[in-house]
Amino acid sequence: MFTMVYFYFMKKSHVYFMTNKNNTVIYIGVTSNLLKRVYQHKMKVYKGFASKYNCDKLVYFEEFDDINQAITREKQLKAGNRKRKEDLINANNLEWNDLSNGWLFNFT
Repeated sequence: MFTMVYFYFMKKSHVYFMTNKNNTVIYIGVTSNLLKRVYQHKMKVYKGFASKYNCDKLVYFEEFDDINQAITREKQLKAGNRKRKEDLINANNLEWNDLSNGWLFNFT
C-alpha cells in the first residue's frame, strides 16, 4: 500500500497550504512530491518562512498533472488575499485538520 501511495504522489505535482497550530500563518508551496515535502516541513529540514513560523500542518492541496500548471496556480494563489486562501481551506477542510495525519513518512 505504501509503495502505491508514494508512487501516486510522485507522479503528480501539487500546490499546498501549510499552517501552524493556531492557524495564524498560511504558507503556500509547490512540489512534485507532496509526501516528501510535507515530511520536510514537519522535520524543519529547510530553514525559512515555514520553519520560522512552525508551519507543519497541511490544510489544503491541489493536484496537477504538470508542474508548470502547479507553478502558475501557486503564483495565482500567492497573489490573492488571505480571505481567498481561507475560503479555499474552509470549503474543503472547515476544521483546518492536518490532511497528512495518518500518512507514512518512510524514505529509506
